[in-house]
Amino acid sequence: MPEQKPDLSWLTARPIAHRGLHDWRKGVVENTFGAFAAAIKGNYAIECDLQVTRDGEAVLFHDNTLDRVTEASGEVKDRTAAELKKIKFRYSTEAIPTLKELLDLVAGKVPLVIELKPQWDGDDTLARRTLAVLNSYSGQYGLMSFDPDVIAAVRRLSPGTIRGFISDRGFDPFYNRLPPALRLELRTLACVQRIRPHFLSMDIDELPWAPVAELRALGMPVITWTIRSPRQSAIALRDCDQVTFENYLA
Repeated sequence: MPEQKPDLSWLTARPIAHRGLHDWRKGVVENTFGAFAAAIKGNYAIECDLQVTRDGEAVLFHDNTLDRVTEASGEVKDRTAAELKKIKFRYSTEAIPTLKELLDLVAGKVPLVIELKPQWDGDDTLARRTLAVLNSYSGQYGLMSFDPDVIAAVRRLSPGTIRGFISDRGFDPFYNRLPPALRLELRTLACVQRIRPHFLSMDIDELPWAPVAELRALGMPVITWTIRSPRQSAIALRDCDQVTFENYLA
């Protein structure tokens, strides 16, 4: 039976605050309650990042390692959720939130665009935990990832969940560690055929790009990242349907 096309008008209805509406100079760190509360107050959709902990919990954190924004070091996946709660941010007194805590805060007030951070190892623990936590959530949300296998897992485990694919075209030297077939998928968007995303999230530096324009012409919404000025936003909206922004008020 073919999958039904969901209503994604909410995805493009308002600008999307990148990792929440954060400003470290004001003590508001990315992916924290302060950043999410500020986005809600501004009536922005929220983009956020999920990592998996050693004990299988989904927590809000962008980097694989703790070093950049906290006083700790090492990989997020090597700590339990309880251990992460004890770690201090550099510019905030907040703790690293769990997905459940985020959902309790947002409570459907604004949409969520949630990135499942890739591990590139085929492990679906994060996808499973994310879907389990979201199972009773009634607000608007979509899940997305750079890793097509993560989105394939979301599709397999919960076909009705709105899912997106994030692309920077896969030419960063980082991708050289991946298998050649996967690199080819990333560099041509061929992975779209097997994961069937409902939307794309594109690196602004890679637009315009013909495969994206073709999918957009067929009705697939395209959001872009990361927009850092009104002028850049105006240019981006020629090739996408909504922007993911930071460092200004959209």
